[in-house]
Amino acid sequence: MQQLAQRVGLVEMPMTIEMSRKGRELEAKGHDVIALNLGEPDFDTPDFIKEAAKKAIDDNFSHYMPVAGFADLRQAICDKLKRDNGLTYTPNEIVVSTGAKQSIANAVLSLVNPGDEVIVPAPYWVSYVELVKLVEATPIVLPTTMQGGFKITPDQLREAMNAKSKVMLLSSPNNPCGAMYSREELAALAEVIATKKDFYVVYDEIYELITYGTEHVSLASFAEIKDQVITVNGLSKSFAMTGWRLGYMAAPKFIADACDKLQSQFTSGTNSIAQRAAIAAVSAPPSSVKYMVDEFANRRQLMFNLLSEIPGFKLYLPDGAFYMFVDVSDLLGKSSPTEKINTALDFSMYLLNTAFVSSVPGEAFGLNGYVRFSFAASINVLTEACSRIKTAVLNLK
Repeated sequence: MQQLAQRVGLVEMPMTIEMSRKGRELEAKGHDVIALNLGEPDFDTPDFIKEAAKKAIDDNFSHYMPVAGFADLRQAICDKLKRDNGLTYTPNEIVVSTGAKQSIANAVLSLVNPGDEVIVPAPYWVSYVELVKLVEATPIVLPTTMQGGFKITPDQLREAMNAKSKVMLLSSPNNPCGAMYSREELAALAEVIATKKDFYVVYDEIYELITYGTEHVSLASFAEIKDQVITVNGLSKSFAMTGWRLGYMAAPKFIADACDKLQSQFTSGTNSIAQRAAIAAVSAPPSSVKYMVDEFANRRQLMFNLLSEIPGFKLYLPDGAFYMFVDVSDLLGKSSPTEKINTALDFSMYLLNTAFVSSVPGEAFGLNGYVRFSFAASINVLTEACSRIKTAVLNLK
């Protein structure tokens, strides 16, 4: 008899990965599938970062490294946080991990006990709620609306907080919708957070550099709650380094120490070559990747224009990241010649099976009736994808 631990059944595979699997199955049958489901830049890692990695190999950085990261990388991260975010940290408050996902997992594992409550504004990144379930805590999902800019209000947060509330998982820019909290909005949330000193916020800034004219503000910049904030960032999105698997957190020392301890039993230190390359990345000014952001801005406008022409689509122009989070609720209840579209998941599967365009339904992000399309693809690919999507929608009755 095959029997797994109960914790395996607590979590689900991310829908982003599931849609990739289904897309590959169609490709294996000879179909030309356009993948707009994964959040991966289509750019290559900048040359100056690759050169740093090559030098690290030649310099024989091939041995075990400190669990929390090389000291000079952690200092470089402190310098970056001071330069770009106005945050003051010391290297012993930094933990480098195998991707920002591990940084978030480390924080949740270090702070949350079974039976605690974790506040998760929706839409949320696919792994947030699953990590909460994995530690046997209760996710308290706070829904938002397109009309409200996909942002929670101070009153929502205040009403959700109670004696069991331990952590909130919050991102800005947001995945999947690209919404960003303004300085004034964060200040109002900070006032609420400060009322409960044993409450912490994991603030996910992975899309920090991919913004379109809106100022990015770090939650930890509000002095009254700095010791309640765990800032998480990484290199995957801003520096096109998804395969390098390197993320980091900045946190109060007791939390950083706990994450160091836990990580020592899971993965130990992050890949040594990736760490040396990361020094080059975080030491570079944001202008070093502006060419990517400029191209994403062009694609954002193109995608918004083309999708706005499709009947039944309601759009939100994202302030950051590289996704369109489209309200497709007006299409629910319609039918194709072979199936009825009752949910956003049905619609995503319809697009995949008939238009051969992969997307991610809003159910994966905690909001029904939406579909996420990534615009991290070339102009030609996006134009073709939007044409296929429009044709598929027009065939619904």
